[in-house]
Formats: sequence, C-alpha cells, structure tokens
Amino acid sequence: MKLSQVLEGVAWRAPLSSDLANKNVAGLEYDSRRVGKDFVFFAFPGSRVDGRRFAQDALARGAIAIVSESPAEPAALPWIQVEHGRRALATAARNFYGRPDERIAFTGITGTNGKTTTAYLIDAILREAGFVTALLGTIEARLAGERREVVNTTPESLDVFRFAAELEGAQHAPSARRAPETRCALTMEVSSHALALGRVFGIRFHSAVFTNLTRDHLDFHRTMEDYAAAKRLLFHPEGSPPPEWSVLNADDPASDAMAGGKRVVWYGMSKRSQVRAENISSDFRGLRFDLVYEGARQEIKSTLAGRINVMNILAASAAAIGYEIDLPAIARGIAACPAVPGRFERIDEGQPFLVAVDYAHTDDALRNVIQVARELVTNKIARGRVITLFGCGGDRDRAKRPLMAMAAAELSDFVVLTSDNPRSEDPIAIMNDALVGLRRFDTPHAIEPDRATAIRRALAEARPGDAVILAGKGHETYQVLKDRTIHFDDRETAREILKQPGDRSHKPQ
Repeated sequence: MKLSQVLEGVAWRAPLSSDLANKNVAGLEYDSRRVGKDFVFFAFPGSRVDGRRFAQDALARGAIAIVSESPAEPAALPWIQVEHGRRALATAARNFYGRPDERIAFTGITGTNGKTTTAYLIDAILREAGFVTALLGTIEARLAGERREVVNTTPESLDVFRFAAELEGAQHAPSARRAPETRCALTMEVSSHALALGRVFGIRFHSAVFTNLTRDHLDFHRTMEDYAAAKRLLFHPEGSPPPEWSVLNADDPASDAMAGGKRVVWYGMSKRSQVRAENISSDFRGLRFDLVYEGARQEIKSTLAGRINVMNILAASAAAIGYEIDLPAIARGIAACPAVPGRFERIDEGQPFLVAVDYAHTDDALRNVIQVARELVTNKIARGRVITLFGCGGDRDRAKRPLMAMAAAELSDFVVLTSDNPRSEDPIAIMNDALVGLRRFDTPHAIEPDRATAIRRALAEARPGDAVILAGKGHETYQVLKDRTIHFDDRETAREILKQPGDRSHKPQ
C-alpha cells in the first residue's frame, strides 16, 4: 500500500512530497524496537518519554518516514508533521488493515465500574449466538478462544486494528462447526484515557455501552466534567459516525449526556428502563431474575453474585438485543459466563466464612462490593459480619482516599487499612490520607502497611458466617513499589493463609 493511501484522511500540517507519497508501506509502528524495513514510525510526545527520541533508531531499522505532531529534529529527516499524532495513527491503522470495523461488529463499553464483567458477559452471549468473537479488556485479550496478556485496558489503535485483522483471519480458519456466513464481533473495554488520547479515534462501533459515572481518574482528567466529556466521546465521536446502538444506564443521571446514535436503549430498575429485571433472588449460588423486554420475559440464572451484577447482566442483555439475539440465547450465554477473575472472585479452602477478592478501587465500587457481601451474609436466622481490607493507589487522585475509607467504615463491621500499589509515594503517607475518612466512623479497624500481613489479619478476624472482602487489586499478580515491582496476588496469599492449620478465628491479644 502506498504511503498516500495509508495516510488518507490524516490531518497534516504540510502536504506529502511526491517521493514520500509513492513509497510502499510494509507496516506501522509506534515502538521503534518493532520497526522493520519500509515501516512508518509514529512518534508521540509522552508524559515520561518523547517518541521523537527514537526517530533515528526507527530510521536505522528501516523506517521510511516518521509521523509526529511535533516538528522534526533535525529538520532533514523524512518527517511528516500532523495535527494529532494518535488520531493520525488510528486513521492510518484503519486504512492499512482495510477498515475491518466495516465488517466486524465492534462493541465498546465505558463507565467507571462494571466494564470488565459486562464485557465478559457480552462476549459469552455472542459466542452462544454463533459469533466468532474477540475480547479486549483490563484482565486479558481473547481471540477465538486464545488468551493473551494485555498492557492497557484499551490498547493503542494500531493494536486494536491489528487484533481485528487477526479476528477476520480466525473467522476463515477451518472449523466443522462454523457456517460460511458466521459473523465476527469484537468486544472491548474503552477507558476514559483511551477516549481522551484518541486511541479509538475513527473506529465505527456497532454498539456502545455506558455503565455508570463515579469519581475516578481525576489525576488525569482533573475534573468530573472532563471525565464525563471523555466518556461521552464513545457516543458522540469525532472522526466517525455515532454507534448504531447505544446502551445506557437508566439509573445513572450521567447517561442523559451520553445519549446518541441511531437507537438508544435504556436498562436498569427505574421506570424508563426498557430492559429491566424483576423477581430478583441473590444468594451464595448466584443470581436469578426475570429479564423483561418489550413484554417478553426470560428467566436468567447466573453464578455472579449481588444486585450490582444484575445491572451488568442487564447492560450485556441490552447490547445483545442490538445484535438481534433472542432472549433464550441471551440467557444461555449468561449462564455460560464463568466468574470474572478478580471481580468478587471467591476463595474457598473449606473455611466457614466467605472470602472474596475484588478489584474495587473507588469509593462507589467499594460500596457496591460491600453491599454484595452484606446481601450474602444476611438472612432471617443470623447476620454475619463484613470485614473489608482495602488500600489506595499511589500517584493517583488523593482526594478519593478518604472517600474510600468512609465507604469501607460506614458499611463494614471491621476494616483493615493496608497498602495497594504505592508506586513512587510513601505507603504510610497514602494510608494517612485514607485515615481521615476512616476516623469519621467508630468502626473497629486495624492498620497494617504490609499487605500480606494485613490479609492474614483480616482472615484471622473472621468468624463462621462472616464475609471477608480483599479489595483493590483483584486480578493483579503484582505490587508496584517505589523502586521495583514484586509478585503479589491477593488470591494466592489468601489461599496460602487459609490452608494453614490452626484456629482461623481471631483471638484478641
């Protein structure tokens, strides 16, 4: 493909020379280490590293041109200056890979909480309905059943289009079970960072799902207004048409600003909900309720726990309806969706109390997961306690730390405050920020900066019938410290402690 064809639609600051325009392009890259012969290298100015530093390395590896929103240094390089680097990459990647979003149905999910679980549910429903599917999200990437590691919740646009092209290839792979007309679908979590930076610029989404909006990422967006505006870009995009099907949370006022696209469908518990749940039952086995849409009713069974997952299931169901999937197939897909790693993931080593690991790292998410635990340990005969362990991330919005602590203290019977990923900050200083909120309540609590010791303390506090929530890290298998990253998995640590012999109930010193 000629460079002029690759860059068709890109807003540049100076026209291409005829020499450059007619060069053949073998590939695109934004990482100079992966550049090959006849590649185009995209150099982004970053918060930590400026991509322009690697221009000479890219040229030495065979790049035919550098594309950047910054001016050339030195000016003699084969440099193409554009208005917006990441938008240029997105447009070029879409061109280079033959606009796969015109043949693959893209579903994007944005919101503060629930993106991962909703993505897993949608992927499971689509697979049940016969689609060849791919999934991009916080925990992993999956392509036609193959699992891959991910770095960011939403990859760079080049990686998205490259992934989509692979999905098209998987569609045509031999399979006795696959009909020639089988459709492809790619479900992806779309973070506010990705929207603001232009990582999904130009992608045509068949469906866009909004879960909710609560305080998070203000270290990046600065204000809730900017945070909401970033989310809104999924529904009112620049550089592409709006989604065909917008799925919005009728119970969240922020949804009103998101409404856009050819068709809007509302889900939730409020009166304006078109997709809603009735006769909800939640216990240790999971959820049961009736899914209701346009007069039709379908029983739903899921191993997911708590009413918050009713909302995630409703969101996924509403998205599936946009694909013209019938309610029985939706129910089968939901039933087939396993527990999502690190999302109220239960740890069972035979202990007489519930232990669950969850990724909750905002005050709203923490409230939700504690309420799920409360639902499960409360019955007519006895009321178990909820013990919550949490920490706050370093180099992130400091203002949410006391809010998280207030949520934990207000709703729990015992709180263990510990360290999360302190990054460059002092863990004790982070915990002191959280203590301001914790001390607004009289809830008994313990303070322990060493996370493994803190988990041991939380489990030692538990009695038969209680629930222990290990919140904040969820699926993560590492802890980011000031000078290094170490292996740490809440699930592994909890299992090791629970397997140890002895009395697991806490005995006061």
